Amino acid sequence: MSRKWIFYPILGLFTLFLIGVAVLAIAIMLTYPRLPSVQGLQDYRPVIPLKIYTADGVQIGEFGQERRDFIKIQDVPLKMKQAILSAEDERFYEHSGVDYQGVLRALLANVMQGHTVSGASTITQQVAKNFFLSPERTFERKFKEALLAFKIEQNLSKDQILELYMNQINLGQRAYGFGAAAKTYFGKPLQNLSIAEMAILAGLPKAPSKFNPVVNPERAKLRQQYVLRRMRELNYITDDELQAAKIEPLHVQKSVADFPAHGEYVAEMARQFMFDQFKDSAYTQGFKVYTTVESDHLEAAYLAVRHGLLDFDKRHGYRGAESYIDISSDSSEEFLDSALMDVKDSGDIYPAVVLEASTNKVVAYRKGGETLEITGNGLRFAKQMLSSKANEAVRIRPGAVIRVSRTSADNWEIVQLPQIESAFVSADPNTGAIKALIGGFDFNRNNFNHSTQAWRQPGSSFKPFIYSAAIEKGFTAATVVNDAPLVIDQGGQHWEPKNSDGKFEGPMTIRRALAKSKNLVSIRLLQAITPQYAQSYIQKFGFAADHHPAFLTMALGAGTVTPYQMAGAYSIFANGGYKVQTYFIDRIEDGKGKVIFQSKPYKAGVNAPLAIDPRNAFIMNSMMGDVVRYGTAARAMSLGRRDLAGKTGTTNDVMDAWFAGYSQRNLVGVVWVGYDQPKPLGGQETGGHAALPIWMTYMGHVLKGVPERPLDTPQGVVNNGGEYFYGEHTNVAPDLGLDNSSPDEAPASSATSVDSIKEMLF
Repeated sequence: MSRKWIFYPILGLFTLFLIGVAVLAIAIMLTYPRLPSVQGLQDYRPVIPLKIYTADGVQIGEFGQERRDFIKIQDVPLKMKQAILSAEDERFYEHSGVDYQGVLRALLANVMQGHTVSGASTITQQVAKNFFLSPERTFERKFKEALLAFKIEQNLSKDQILELYMNQINLGQRAYGFGAAAKTYFGKPLQNLSIAEMAILAGLPKAPSKFNPVVNPERAKLRQQYVLRRMRELNYITDDELQAAKIEPLHVQKSVADFPAHGEYVAEMARQFMFDQFKDSAYTQGFKVYTTVESDHLEAAYLAVRHGLLDFDKRHGYRGAESYIDISSDSSEEFLDSALMDVKDSGDIYPAVVLEASTNKVVAYRKGGETLEITGNGLRFAKQMLSSKANEAVRIRPGAVIRVSRTSADNWEIVQLPQIESAFVSADPNTGAIKALIGGFDFNRNNFNHSTQAWRQPGSSFKPFIYSAAIEKGFTAATVVNDAPLVIDQGGQHWEPKNSDGKFEGPMTIRRALAKSKNLVSIRLLQAITPQYAQSYIQKFGFAADHHPAFLTMALGAGTVTPYQMAGAYSIFANGGYKVQTYFIDRIEDGKGKVIFQSKPYKAGVNAPLAIDPRNAFIMNSMMGDVVRYGTAARAMSLGRRDLAGKTGTTNDVMDAWFAGYSQRNLVGVVWVGYDQPKPLGGQETGGHAALPIWMTYMGHVLKGVPERPLDTPQGVVNNGGEYFYGEHTNVAPDLGLDNSSPDEAPASSATSVDSIKEMLF
């Protein structure tokens, strides 16, 4: 009897087991054929964003919904693989897709705790889920996941599976894959991470939000310590490596949008170009665009523009607090951080809320939990706004939102964001390759690209093109023209142009007139050659006729140009007369690294066509060299170079300030300064005062150690008495008598004789 009581339960259990096996077999037979094909995994093509680089390989931009940096398994450091296996699947290279030991271990742990504390998904199962299944937690999904894991293991090698996992997994901060996560969190390639940093990344797959080192540094640290302990238990690291990794300070990037060089405007130009060519595919196919700009040049230009505009701002005084926050009832860090959330940083200029204010000290809270004490020179710029007599609407008082910048490790100063804007473009005059481009003070504040989109009057920086046209008409640098008052009748309206200083110096050579930027001389020259001829001639430099109407005001730069356009035009003077095309994209690679576009620029002296006579370019170069030597740009001589040339420019009522200049055959640089809504810059903010210092700061940095390469004297140029002339041209200047009278009217007709030329010039 007792045997029956034992036999029947065993038989029942065995029967249930057989039924279970049969049901499982039927379920597998029905489900397995309907599983998705895994063949596509063998030709894995992840969604990889568009990436933009400088010519020297520094990333300056990335565009796409997912940050991804595909990395081949053979390029993954061994310690990184071991960290992942320690955290996620220590028996990965032993099981066949499902880890039965792990399942039993997790089941026991969950039973003992009375609730789910551990899972048992292998890396292969996670690949199955990420590629083919929804994230829902159901028995059916887990069953399919296990079957898919077996199927994947039958079709792919272990290393192929691990490669898929490492490149597809979501690791937070829009970073997909460990290659992208390394750059997102630590700003460096996966191969350069320390063991401590690898452990941080290996801890992310379990819960990317919970263990995010940016958002939850304490939890991330706890997870890291767990991964490190597991690595030691599995003998992947030594005791010394464990202890070193535990105490290693972590430097996590707070802003994932930061790149080593400030090329935001160039990156946006490249993005627009790629979208025009490939539409939405530009953001998913892993294209890499290598621009012509260089990181060193970019950073020098960025800092030059920033310092130039901040110096301009300091010359015009502090405007006061940006806004106010009511801190009377709550001044906690949480409240202040929330209030400052939408107030963006601008490079090294940060928003802060004033907690205390007196004429001698300001205590302010900076976003992120830092309280600053500003005293002494740090208050100098804003001193007048600390007075009780200051306008209450902008006075610095508790609750005021101000801007601060660090002056040293422990010292801060009150600053402000400039309202003025600027643009800077530099190019290699021999090829037209753009070396640096800054479209404004701060791309994140104003993404309007003033270098390419701002059509502004160039003022006197346009005069060299008029002088070049005059030389081509037979004038010389020695031609004498009268700098005297002139009244012009324009359809019944009298126009009486002035020089910028309101003074007249009488007869002078056009060489001296250009150096001193004499308006009256430029107008008389344009009268002599006619605006129609000049309008046609300037097209050789890339200027469109419709932007420069054929009127005498063209002599004063009353048309419109962009800084980008001016860089190309001045390149013709700098390279000896050759027409090179400015460009900013060197090459484009597809997702597999294949070059699908390679620029083939014209090169001066090789295959570029001549835009102007080399003799003309040589003489104009000599004349613009005098602008730097003793003219309106003489302060540039402090750079200690003899190969510099250029021209300042200031428009009517000092609305725009320019400097366009170059180092012969080396580098062209163009600076514009002005307000988006044109208004006077104020004071003496001419091209030589507001724009030239920016150009000098940049050139002083990038030309350091670069040898001077002055233009060779071209054939057909003769030196007579220290002045250059066309050797085979008849020189009209010596035949021109001096007549100091100033006509009441000066017609803009063609000069057909010496007498008519004399009438216009004098």
